[in-house]
Amino acid sequence: MIEMQRESPQAADGIARGDGPQSPDVAEFVERLRSLEDYPVPEVSTLFDAGAELVIARAPGRLDVMGGIADYSGSLVLELPIAEATFAAVQRDDSDRLRIVTLASDGGRAVAFEMPLADFANEGGPISYEAARAYFETERSRGWAAYVAGVLLVLMRERGASFPGGARILVWSRVPEGKGVSSSAALEVATMSAVAAAYGLDVGARELAILCQRVENLVVGAPCGVMDQMTSACGEENRLLALLCQPAELLGTISLPEELAVWGIDSGVRHSVGGGDYGSVRVGAFMGYRIIAALSGLSAEESGQTVSIEDPRWGGYLANLTPSEFEERYSPRLNETLRGDEFLALYGGTTDTVTRIEPEKVYAVRVPAAHAVYENFRVRTFAELLQGGAQGERRNELLGELMYQSHASYGRCGLGSAGTDRLVELVREVGTARGLYGAKITGGGSGGTVAVLGRRDAGEAISEVARRYGEERGRAPYVFSGSSPGSAAFGHLRLKKN
Repeated sequence: MIEMQRESPQAADGIARGDGPQSPDVAEFVERLRSLEDYPVPEVSTLFDAGAELVIARAPGRLDVMGGIADYSGSLVLELPIAEATFAAVQRDDSDRLRIVTLASDGGRAVAFEMPLADFANEGGPISYEAARAYFETERSRGWAAYVAGVLLVLMRERGASFPGGARILVWSRVPEGKGVSSSAALEVATMSAVAAAYGLDVGARELAILCQRVENLVVGAPCGVMDQMTSACGEENRLLALLCQPAELLGTISLPEELAVWGIDSGVRHSVGGGDYGSVRVGAFMGYRIIAALSGLSAEESGQTVSIEDPRWGGYLANLTPSEFEERYSPRLNETLRGDEFLALYGGTTDTVTRIEPEKVYAVRVPAAHAVYENFRVRTFAELLQGGAQGERRNELLGELMYQSHASYGRCGLGSAGTDRLVELVREVGTARGLYGAKITGGGSGGTVAVLGRRDAGEAISEVARRYGEERGRAPYVFSGSSPGSAAFGHLRLKKN
């Protein structure tokens, strides 16, 4: 018999904690743990010591309603935690090894990884992030494990944590990969939440999210912003998390009006935040900010490709420029495109610490910079419409138009795709008469999922969009609906046999 005890962390960072209702996926995961000994893969069936305690955490993916790639430029973003989530179960042991197993969502496959924890240490303490990234890149089969094992290294380096003995970690995810709904952030947050609880580390929700971003930026090597991890850690069920990414200021949550709902429809085009397009657009936006700072006479101090700027006007964030200021003073003076070596010779580098400028590559500058400025304005307007006195169809149509504008801006940045463009077109065709007001590509773009805003009773219209898209593509798309709490609200479970 397995005894289950639920614990929720104390309130911190202004995020509500508590014993929320247990969703069906919790019971399903616990049942999987009960039956591990019968699993046909030895790495799984022998992973856990049946007599020792397990600590479980849960973290959802997210649907990017507004904000997206402008997060790294300091924009406001509005994010919804989705119903699909990732679970991590952690057990301490007396070995000196880290063992990780991930189960496929259907339970039919498993992937295992094992390493000595001593590989994360040298004579001076924990190894560097550069060394860790190289460690996981030496063999392709190790790449996925960086998201999980990197959690321990970040806690060692940033929090001085120690992990006596070893650890065994099982991961099970219902967040589909490659669909632009932050499966990687859910994995990092679930793992760090469970590890922190298992080793008695007091890590608040906001700090945990920032540490998980460091896992992805510095160990995995993917230049993501912070909104994914913040939503997975701090999100509230059925509410939009309002996050000002300067660098990670929680502004609370916003409820959608009773008559409105948000869905996600997967385009079937695989998304990757580590893809070249996302990285190039990010570099271009930071180039734009660096040029604007120079045009404004702001002083800069160079250190390699990283530049620090004294910026009392915009606080170091491109998104703080107003659209009118950008258009009148700076847009005409920004390069449409610029080679990396030419930029480096003129400006030394950018303020971005997680990307590198390739000297021989040509980067778009003006359009990525404009996107950051205008997207922040669109998101703020979207939030004001939700919180203000405007009601009815006109408000809903304005909300939808802001989403359409955001989608078009992604396309101008080169982050669109034929699949996501077609889904947005289908939403327009079905239209407001059937209760669909707007749609946009989400997250890093270049494929993935489209967020759709509509009346709560517009399920049939969503099904029609999905059906028509599936008929054209030869494959029915995955539709995201519903929401669930972030990891902080869930807390953690402790399981042990009586």
